[in-house]
Amino acid sequence: MVAARITVNGKETQISPAAAHTTALDFLRERGLTGTKEGCAEGECGACSVLVARPGVRKPTDWVAVNACLVPVAALDGQEVITSEGLATAGEPGAPAALHPVQQEMAARGGSQCGYCTPGFICSMASEYYRPDRCAHADPDPSGDSGADSGADSEHGPNGFDLHALSGNLCRCTGYRPIRDAAFAVGSPAEDDVLARRREQSPPAPVATAYTRDDGTFLRPGTLAEAVRLLRERPGAVVVSGSTDWGVEVNIRSRRADCVVAVDRLSELRGLRVASDHIEIGAALTLTEIERRLDGDVPLLADLFPQFASRLIRNSATLGGNLGTGSPIGDSPPVLLALEASLLLADADGEREVPLSDYFTGYRQSVRRPGELIRAVRVPLPLSRVTAFHKIAKRRFDDISSVAVAFALDIENGVVGKARIGLGGVAATPVRARTTEAALEGRPWTAETVEAAARLLRTEGTPMDDHRASAGYRSAMLGQSLLKLYARTTEAVSS
Repeated sequence: MVAARITVNGKETQISPAAAHTTALDFLRERGLTGTKEGCAEGECGACSVLVARPGVRKPTDWVAVNACLVPVAALDGQEVITSEGLATAGEPGAPAALHPVQQEMAARGGSQCGYCTPGFICSMASEYYRPDRCAHADPDPSGDSGADSGADSEHGPNGFDLHALSGNLCRCTGYRPIRDAAFAVGSPAEDDVLARRREQSPPAPVATAYTRDDGTFLRPGTLAEAVRLLRERPGAVVVSGSTDWGVEVNIRSRRADCVVAVDRLSELRGLRVASDHIEIGAALTLTEIERRLDGDVPLLADLFPQFASRLIRNSATLGGNLGTGSPIGDSPPVLLALEASLLLADADGEREVPLSDYFTGYRQSVRRPGELIRAVRVPLPLSRVTAFHKIAKRRFDDISSVAVAFALDIENGVVGKARIGLGGVAATPVRARTTEAALEGRPWTAETVEAAARLLRTEGTPMDDHRASAGYRSAMLGQSLLKLYARTTEAVSS
């Protein structure tokens, strides 16, 4: 097999002799690209962000910002990476490189003080700068003040820049206003912009990888059949997609695996198909890809995505990974439970479909057998018309939930025909609030019905006291979430 190689800032280099668990961050820094920094080592600060050429949604290639501290460098075999150093344009021999437009605006508007976080901000901003469907609503206002007629709001600039692109980047000394000013001041890529033109060509094709060093092996099979065969042969292998969970284990807890099997580039896990009676979402599609491909067609998922970690994490995280970890506080399970989703599980013997409501069996345990992969998530159609996702956390964005509640209701002529409610953070597993569902179904959508159901919802699950919230607070938030839904939907339903 061809030696594992990676293209960084236009130059190809071998991954060897890096250890199998080496992160892209450490690999880049060892080669002198020290703009990429380690801040938190768990994907929360963004100081390590770099750009990777990935399959695009609107164009053949998207420049996607990812956390280099979480991605094993072996997972980038055959791929193209751009660091903050690679964004500048080389000038005449002996002359300094010309700043990238994003770098220029950050410098001009005072977006950097100590500079530690700046390269990470630059890469995240560059990813948004090159987003193909970013459209200016009006001439960018250099002051950062968006007027009512600009088509912008506090989180979107008149140049179409979405500040959520920076939600995974933290700064401790500059303050965010100058950074926001820089983001809202950037224009569109010039016609001769090399990275903009690169979007018109296909990204590097997935390559099968078998990278072994003394401490372990990293494998990327070429097909699903090969993947499930490997998992049967190596039952102790760790399966990764975006590595947003496993990367934290490697960095913070010094976890090591004899064998890691990556499934993120398997075509069989990367489809999105809309049929007459269901939507099938590939388990290895990133949350950003799902969000942009669905484009709001599943409103409950559209509510989820902005509240799921940060854009940097969503650029790598997958539904398969979020469900595969079995965490009781994962954000996607409550939503998918409310949508009555099922999982397609594949192994060397074939495939089976399991309702998500039957999938979890205990804390981080499930019915998934050794050697099985989550191939896809299937959401039945038609969708309920009244939906909402309420995430209660200490921060508005980029935080772990204390309680998560998802609602999907069918209300016709003022009567609840069907109610599905998914809960997270109130039991050892994500759960359906079946008692509350039964109390709503067949009853009028009135304050009396909702208040009685809210009292029942407070008793669902087995909430506990921990550092995020008390059991009493969690129970109170469950009931309050239904009252909030009623307050927000009564006028819409009655109209």
